[in-house]
Amino acid sequence: MFKFFFHIAYKGNRYHGWQFQPNVVTVQEVIEKALGQILKTKISVMGCGRTDAQVHATQFFFHIEIEKEWDFDLLFRLNKLLPPDVAVYEIFPVAESSHARYGATQRTYDYFIHTYKNPFLSESSSLYLERDLQLDKMKEVVPLLIGKKDYKAFCKGPTKYKHTICDVSSAHLFKDAKGNRIRFQISANRFLSSMVRTMVGTLLETGRGNFTAEQLEQCILARQLPEFITPAYPQGLYLSKVVYPFLDVPPRTDHSTSMQMPEEEWIEV
Repeated sequence: MFKFFFHIAYKGNRYHGWQFQPNVVTVQEVIEKALGQILKTKISVMGCGRTDAQVHATQFFFHIEIEKEWDFDLLFRLNKLLPPDVAVYEIFPVAESSHARYGATQRTYDYFIHTYKNPFLSESSSLYLERDLQLDKMKEVVPLLIGKKDYKAFCKGPTKYKHTICDVSSAHLFKDAKGNRIRFQISANRFLSSMVRTMVGTLLETGRGNFTAEQLEQCILARQLPEFITPAYPQGLYLSKVVYPFLDVPPRTDHSTSMQMPEEEWIEV
C-alpha cells in the first residue's frame, strides 16, 4: 500500500465546506471524483481539517492510500480536471504512519474584514459597515485568546468533542494604513467548530463597545458567551498554514491576490 500527501488550496465560496455531505457540493467530493476518474478506482481522501461552507484554504493537505502507484503526471491531469477554484501544488509520498488530520501539530487561520463596501472584496473578505470600531479595545481582548485552556465558550456543538481544550500559541490583530481593513490571525494545535469565527464575533462586539476584556475573561472561565455574540461571516476566513513534525512547507499562495494588498502592508495593532 502506498500513501501520498497532496498540498492544495481552494476558494470556498461555492462549496458547502470541505467535508463530504449528501445533496450539496463539497471540496472533498470534487477531489474524490476527479481522482477516481483519473486513477480508474474509487478514492477516499482524508483532509487535514473540516472547513465550513464558504471558508477558504490557502494551504490544505489531504492524503490517500492506494495499492498501485501511478506512472504518469498525476499533478498535471488533476489540475486540468479540477475546477478553477481548487488547485493542487504538490504530491509526495509519505510514511504509512503519516496522517493528514491527526498528524498536524499546528494550524493557522486568518480572518479578513473590510468596513466599506467593495465589490472586489465581497467573496474574499467579510463586510461589516462599522464607522467607529475601537481597535484599541479589540487589541485588549487578543491576549485572552492565547494559552492552553478550555475554549468551550467559542465552540459550536461542544458535545461532539471528547474535550474542548486547545493550545493557542499566538494571536495577532492587524489593520491597513487607513484602519478600515482588519485582519485577525491565530495559531493553535487544534480548533473547534466555529471557534475562529466566534472569536472574531467577540472582537467585533468589543470594538463596538458592547463587550469588554474583563467580561470575556469571566466568560472563558464560565465556558459560555452571551447570546448576542455570534460567529462572524464565513467568507472572511482562511485556513492558511498547516504544520507537521515531518513537513513544514510555505503556502504556494498568499492573501495578497484576493485581498489586493501585499502582506507587508498589514500593520499590527
